[in-house]
Amino acid sequence: MAACLLAVGVAPTAYATFTGDAVTGRTGAAHPASSMAAPARGTPYTETRLFFGTERPDGGPDVTDEQFTDFVDREVTPGFPDGLTVQEGRGQWRDASGTIQKERSYELILLYPVSAAVASDRKIEEIRGDYRKEFAQEAVARVDDRKRVDF
Repeated sequence: MAACLLAVGVAPTAYATFTGDAVTGRTGAAHPASSMAAPARGTPYTETRLFFGTERPDGGPDVTDEQFTDFVDREVTPGFPDGLTVQEGRGQWRDASGTIQKERSYELILLYPVSAAVASDRKIEEIRGDYRKEFAQEAVARVDDRKRVDF
């Protein structure tokens, strides 16, 4: 460990300031070398990630893989037929009563053109509401981010 610290302490250090544009995806150094940056690729898209818990606060049985797959087939695929990704995970969050809940969860990832954001937002909010109602959930978390996508 001492050798590693010594090497880090003696090694030369370079600093550069980078700037980025979330809409175009272009990045570059703040000095003349910025002309060497790779060109932006792809089309502006929105990435929405939804996080679905599986434990029911009313004490009912957890949402099963089959139930979640059926929900995606019925409620998500018709509105996003071009594709989606589902990942399984373990998550935790603090519920409305202040208790930390740990549970099996699903992350649903949707990509759609920025030009479709208004229509997609409506569909996504319906998905969130339908899942909360159908499986007695307190919340379905949502994260939106701008991306550049190339297929």
